[in-house]
Amino acid sequence: MTVYLVGAGPGDPGLLTRRGAELLARADVVVHDRLVAPELLELAPDGALRIDVGKEPGRSHRQSDINALLVEHGRTGALVVRLKGGDPFLFGRGGEEAEALRGEQVPFEVVPGVSSALAAPAYAGIPATHRGLATSVTIVTGHIGDPTAPGGVDWASLARAGGTLVILMGIGNRAEIADELMAGGRPGHTPVAVVHWGTTPAQATARTTLDRLAEVTLEAPATIVVGPVAALDLDWFERRPLWGRTVVVTRARHQAATLVDGLREAGATVVSLPVVSRAGPADGGDALRQAAAGAADYDWVVFTSANAVEAFVPLLRDGRDLAGARLAAVGEATAAALTEHRLVADLVPGESTAAGLVADLPAGPGRVLFPRSAQARDTLAAGLRARGWTVDEVEAYRTLAVGADGAEAAPSGGVLDAAGRADAVTFSSPSTVAGFLELTSGGPLPPVVACLG
Repeated sequence: MTVYLVGAGPGDPGLLTRRGAELLARADVVVHDRLVAPELLELAPDGALRIDVGKEPGRSHRQSDINALLVEHGRTGALVVRLKGGDPFLFGRGGEEAEALRGEQVPFEVVPGVSSALAAPAYAGIPATHRGLATSVTIVTGHIGDPTAPGGVDWASLARAGGTLVILMGIGNRAEIADELMAGGRPGHTPVAVVHWGTTPAQATARTTLDRLAEVTLEAPATIVVGPVAALDLDWFERRPLWGRTVVVTRARHQAATLVDGLREAGATVVSLPVVSRAGPADGGDALRQAAAGAADYDWVVFTSANAVEAFVPLLRDGRDLAGARLAAVGEATAAALTEHRLVADLVPGESTAAGLVADLPAGPGRVLFPRSAQARDTLAAGLRARGWTVDEVEAYRTLAVGADGAEAAPSGGVLDAAGRADAVTFSSPSTVAGFLELTSGGPLPPVVACLG
């Protein structure tokens, strides 16, 4: 097999390349930096080995140890992804890792990534080049020392070069860097921008001038932009409607992607806190299979969730098993789940609730099949019976609280703490409300509560 040196991008999970995502989805081993977005690690298969080799205060992995780790796993025949922040070959020491692999005759490939050197300024509304302001851009590490030493930075030459100067890993040396550039001829009034945690929900931008760079209080990680373009303010990332807001999503993980993606695109920081998960029927599905086999004997098959659709429809051989039975869906999302299986709902009520479905369904007599959650309330079945229908209820799935037998593990204390500080919480069903209150021991809710239906 091969070791793939994959650029994880600057922080926004959406900036990972398609090639990087494809390799992560097949990975047996993922060796990753500390600051790689957790969402990227979730792209790897559940059984993949994940190894954190990031550097942080008080704990550091020597590069030689990382090289040896890659060689060791590369020789096993496993598909190894070395997931590195930004681009592997731009201040990422990817070249050293490639040399180590080549020296041990371990095959490798490089998958370039989006670097914070260009992405962080772009997310702050600063183009690296701009007609009339800058026709060149220089990317440099924020190293201070002998400019003639190996790897040294000749700040005096950079000061005279003009154009845009992007400095990575330089926030700790910002005062010395400013002094070196001004000594080399860059005017003190040269515009400067510092972008902290660029492309992430924690992004913050400080605009100043070269002679006041030392006064900036932002900390690492930060990207420093020096030059006329730093005065441009084409901000878009921090102008999104939910920027600066934190929203808790309680929906089961397998159903949360659409909501999570929408919130993030609107600028929100999302705390993923699945409080329930889906499990099969308690009887192993025997009753549900029998019901599916006899679906043609019913006048209506009624669905009150996409979960019920996903549990029931795959048990049909094809659409002919429904024969003349009509289909009712409680709302557009459930109807869309039917559409995914090339089935069209004959009835979607004006009010997307069980009571609305009861009101809009014609009166009986006749037979109704209701595949439902084990925890479903009696509103729909009782309401239809009162309107003359014979209703056969069958358990299609169970909703389990996280931490219960057969369910996902309970979230960590850190996730719960983040949820407690959130601006809003979203609930998609009564079970998510109950699960959230149980998980938080009835603790205080965020100021805004948003419910579906």
